[in-house]
Amino acid sequence: MQYNWNWNVFWLQSPEGTGTYLGMLLQGLLTTLSTAALAGTLALLLGSAVGILRSLPGPTGRVLSSCWIELFRNIPLLVQLFLLYFVLPEVVPAAWGAWLKQSPNAAFHTAVVGIGLYMSARVAVQVSAGIAALPAGQKAAGIALGLTLPQTYRYVLLPVAFRIILPTLTSDMLSTIKSTSVALTIGLAELTARAQAMQEFSFQVFEAYTAATVAYLLVNLVATLSARWLERRTRIPGFSRT
Repeated sequence: MQYNWNWNVFWLQSPEGTGTYLGMLLQGLLTTLSTAALAGTLALLLGSAVGILRSLPGPTGRVLSSCWIELFRNIPLLVQLFLLYFVLPEVVPAAWGAWLKQSPNAAFHTAVVGIGLYMSARVAVQVSAGIAALPAGQKAAGIALGLTLPQTYRYVLLPVAFRIILPTLTSDMLSTIKSTSVALTIGLAELTARAQAMQEFSFQVFEAYTAATVAYLLVNLVATLSARWLERRTRIPGFSRT
């Protein structure tokens, strides 16, 4: 195969007219990070609420949380993004649909919500598993001390449960970063989309995707090392993690 490598392509002017190809990729990386940060926050908040609901006594909470988890876990992320981006504006009232279509950052908002909902199902399973892994006596001890059920969760159960599930939560957050690449299908100009555009404009395919690969590796490596540092800081002596 004849291929002319040209690593200087990153310093050439991009057809967008806003800077070099390197700047174009960095802009895509920034979009990837902002999308992942907001989607991860949404997934953590919703997943924690659903996970707690799943651990409450009584069948109602378990049924509702199971419906949420099975709905968002069993539908592929790509399909969920298409439903939110293309179908939802057509089925809501016309004024809402027009607002959704005309929003200048519709692809970004759709990606944040879609990825956040998809990942919330996985976080919910982790949170409920972490609570279930605690000795049953901890909840009873909290109640015996006069705490209400919400206070028992707030001050006794959740602080320990989140420390137990921190390694698996880290894996989910890394998946959130990588899942942002799916959003290029709805027009979000994130890192993979920018690399694709660069190779189409410059015909330097390998350089474009090599740069994207290195960027993903560095971002995930930093996230992994940060999570391991947090694990060491929050480790409970004598308490084994799952």
